[in-house]
Amino acid sequence: MDTSKTPAPTAPEADSPADLTKVATNETAAPAAADTAATEEILDEELAADGDDDLDDDLDALAGDEEPSGVAAGASAIVAAGLGLIALSGSWTSRVIGERETLKGQISSANATSSADKIEALYGNAWHMTALFNGVLSAIALLIAVFVLARPAFGAPGRTLPAWVRSVSWAAVVVAVIGVLAFVFVRVLALPTAPSVG
Repeated sequence: MDTSKTPAPTAPEADSPADLTKVATNETAAPAAADTAATEEILDEELAADGDDDLDDDLDALAGDEEPSGVAAGASAIVAAGLGLIALSGSWTSRVIGERETLKGQISSANATSSADKIEALYGNAWHMTALFNGVLSAIALLIAVFVLARPAFGAPGRTLPAWVRSVSWAAVVVAVIGVLAFVFVRVLALPTAPSVG
């Protein structure tokens, strides 16, 4: 029994060494070409993915998808609260307007015939003008605060104001409402009357 085995040929039979070299070159070139094609395909996919990411970032920036910082809303809330406090405590402008009305009343009180007319000329107009100016400031503060609180409802869904902005806005609403009520109270408050001399 013959135990010797002949090795299986790895290449087709060739008649010359040149044919063997040609076959060996073809066998090594095929895997190299396949590797190059796979590498180029991976690079193309990575470049396309990078391009898509850059495009998405650019579109997000143009569309304004970034979360707002809340600076404008916070500033508006602080302005509303400040205006409300100024309206309650009185401003320099309202004081000047009141003093101007007092001066006008002093000039016109010389021709007043009754004490009620003199009181109205000296004090009534000044009080009412001061209350009117402070009432206008309160109304402006109220409008700004309400706008700040209502703004997220008309924006993108899911966006809310920071807690401190909501707190300041609600405080501005309360102070402004008190200012408007104070204006109404001063306007309907009757002026004191002088006792009649008889």
